[in-house]
Amino acid sequence: MTAGPGPHEVDPSIGGEPAPGALKLLLVGDTPVARSACASLLERGHRVTHLLAPDDAALRQALSARGGGGAGVGRGVGGDAGVGGVDAVAVLLHDDHVALRYTLMTAHLAPDVPVVASVFDRTVASRLAQLIPWCSLSTPGNLVAPSLAGPCLAADVVAAFAPGTVVRREGGRLVEQPWRLAPAERVRLWWSRVAGQLRPHDGGTRLLLGGLAALLAILVGDWAWLVVQSHEGVAEALYDAARVVATVGPAAAPDRSRGYLVVSALAMLVTLVVTAAFTAGLVEYLLSPRLVGLLGPRALPRRGHVVVVGLGQVGLRLCQELRALGLPVVAVERSASAPAVRIARGLRIPVVIGEGEDRAVLERVRLGQARALAAVGSDDMDNVAVAVAAHAVASGTRVVLRAGEHDVITETRSLLPLGTTRDVSAAASAWVVARLLGQYPGRMVADVHEVWIELPGAGLTPWPTASRVLCPH
Repeated sequence: MTAGPGPHEVDPSIGGEPAPGALKLLLVGDTPVARSACASLLERGHRVTHLLAPDDAALRQALSARGGGGAGVGRGVGGDAGVGGVDAVAVLLHDDHVALRYTLMTAHLAPDVPVVASVFDRTVASRLAQLIPWCSLSTPGNLVAPSLAGPCLAADVVAAFAPGTVVRREGGRLVEQPWRLAPAERVRLWWSRVAGQLRPHDGGTRLLLGGLAALLAILVGDWAWLVVQSHEGVAEALYDAARVVATVGPAAAPDRSRGYLVVSALAMLVTLVVTAAFTAGLVEYLLSPRLVGLLGPRALPRRGHVVVVGLGQVGLRLCQELRALGLPVVAVERSASAPAVRIARGLRIPVVIGEGEDRAVLERVRLGQARALAAVGSDDMDNVAVAVAAHAVASGTRVVLRAGEHDVITETRSLLPLGTTRDVSAAASAWVVARLLGQYPGRMVADVHEVWIELPGAGLTPWPTASRVLCPH
């Protein structure tokens, strides 16, 4: 790729005559967030250079271009901005490694220019913040997770922030309120966690638990016979019963109970089959990824939980937000090799591998007893399919839908019959735009087509966004 405009890069003069005092901004990335940010900046009259996948020469040329507005946005740690005519840079990519590369190169070529970067991995982000203190870091998942978690709590909640704050809309304004699960609800969730322990969730765990239960039943039955019918001591009866379960027979056949001889012989034969089933289940359980546990927090919840379909960056952050609010979650992901699956296992979030629109999978995660389902995959069409399947399986369960990123679905209000919708990319781009324009945004709240950003001294302030289809790049 050459330094000039190519098939994926257009001349920065596109967007019309810049407004007086317009900033010269550089966006890097071919993502919906980058396109939404570009459209919003152009609508505000700023000069935007949008490079989709630049090489080193193209990035160097864009950073050294002259003719910036000269206003500068500051980098948050003092110093001058606007070196080389570029007032700020945003690196908005899905791949952390590529984003890291562009961010480091930008800091090297233009060390006084503020940078906004999208980096998902927290370890990489923390290290990058140390290397480039003037770099602002965030991701769509971090920004929009509270706005996705809010409708999962209740239909009238716009956003929910851990550990216990909800935002509701009253008239034309937003109202923040403290939130906590009701005592009765906490008791139900506690009992649901208890009831979810030692519950089979697939064929392997059914063999494991079924075989274990059968072995215990044979052991207890044989022990009870010896104690009650043969009047043996408790310890001696337990020893003889264990020998039967181990298929080596009792130490000595009781002379006065021929019936016991028949029963113990049959028990040993049954134990051979049961032990084989138990062993098969145990081996499968030990060798599998064990994304769902039989005991502990990774056991499948039974009721009052939230089903999160699509364990990408947004889905993982949503699971974390809901868990911090005190709600049990279970994630559904189609690929066991997805990067977030490994992270979810470390966070002890139960993950079921399967298609989110599969009726058997939705029944397996007990959608009918769930508080809500959030379809937050990266593909809008998949999310729509999941929402339709969820209505078919459990019509009374609330559905939260991530949409607005697919070219076919730019009008998210058309999906309102399927559930509460959130345009993650458009909402996240609002935070990016605010930071590029020199603001210091904090929390963000997104409704169907409105976004509020918390600004210093102003609280939650409406922040208009533009459709990414208006991006000419």
